[in-house]
Amino acid sequence: MRIFIIIWLGQLVSTIGSIMTGFAIEIWVWEQTQQATTLTLWSFFTLLPSILIFPIAGIIVDRWRRKYLMIVGDTVTVLTTVAFLLLYTSANLHIWQLYLIGAIAGAFQQVQELAYSASITLMVPQQQYVRVSGMRALSGRVSQIIAPPLAGFLYYAIGIAGIAVIDIITFGVAIATVMFVAIPQPTSHSPLPTSLTHWQELQFGIRYILNRRNLLALLVVNLLFWLPHDLGDSLYAPLILSRTQNDARILGSTAVAAGLGGVTGALLISTWRGPSQRIDGVLRGMIGAGISKIVFGLGRGAQVWLPAQFCSSLNFPILGSCDTAIWMTKVEPAIQGKVFAAQSLALQVISAIAVLLAGPLADKVFEPMMQSEHVIAHHLGSLFGTSAGSGIALLYVLCAVCMFLAGYTGYTIPILRKLDTQ
Repeated sequence: MRIFIIIWLGQLVSTIGSIMTGFAIEIWVWEQTQQATTLTLWSFFTLLPSILIFPIAGIIVDRWRRKYLMIVGDTVTVLTTVAFLLLYTSANLHIWQLYLIGAIAGAFQQVQELAYSASITLMVPQQQYVRVSGMRALSGRVSQIIAPPLAGFLYYAIGIAGIAVIDIITFGVAIATVMFVAIPQPTSHSPLPTSLTHWQELQFGIRYILNRRNLLALLVVNLLFWLPHDLGDSLYAPLILSRTQNDARILGSTAVAAGLGGVTGALLISTWRGPSQRIDGVLRGMIGAGISKIVFGLGRGAQVWLPAQFCSSLNFPILGSCDTAIWMTKVEPAIQGKVFAAQSLALQVISAIAVLLAGPLADKVFEPMMQSEHVIAHHLGSLFGTSAGSGIALLYVLCAVCMFLAGYTGYTIPILRKLDTQ
């Protein structure tokens, strides 16, 4: 576990810096435009190149030294932060430039993440997979506790430029931790025939999943869950900011509640090692997250948002750790780059569709509908209100209901219920 823990600590520091910068950019963009579409487009352009690069990245990760790929991924990402800082301090920063910077950073972050994920099975024994996945979730949730309130304070104290400088320093820490450890490479021979063309290798990960009905069922349920999740999550910041007249402190406090819930869930899964049937952790996590987000969407202030966000985030480390452990166990290490890339590609496509739909649905459909004389506003106005943010809240709750149904549907699929014992 020593090598993994060293890298994990470096990634924790880097994640704090990245979340701080992302939080500050969200506030800046909202102040400039007051449009949910602008925020969701930033997320979309961050996802788009990673979708295009994923199949190639899988081949690269399985062929090249994963240590170097992690260093390159972090290095290019930090250079995009430097470019952002230079544009902002010279008063030349425009929204379209944020889209471009996000696109470049997103592509190389995915290469880094894929190399990191595919290396874990070689760093730790199989019985530690769930615990390690829980630790990775823990780092993300700890970052959520620290980064948003710190960024909310520093945004007014040192500005977005100062936050970007901190982010650059944290990237340096992450790169240093990877440089000075030995990351193992797969020693077993790949089960792929050596005569495969590049195009056949690109298809391999997809065909691998399609030919295994249990993994395909798991992926489909995940897609049904993450589509509404990512659509609703894209509206999380606009919902709070529109309901609170752009109060960054409440947005930061809600992010802290999410972080605390995530840390609790991650600590639980890291010490408990998860349920005996890991598929139960996945499906119950989906159901629990859906119920909590329904309550969140119905709330209109911090007194509801904070506990609902805590309960929602509690589910995700358990859900994600169990899901990741299943994939690590079912897929041979020598081909995990290609298979994980295919799985991630499907999830990224769904996420891109979600964030692309979220802004226009909120700005052009649900917000005008709930602030008009529409029949839906007449019947649901008492529940969601008819002021700014009411339409976003309605859309958010609809997404949460779909998340709940995805988890419930998983229990009706026999091959999925028996996945751990097959």
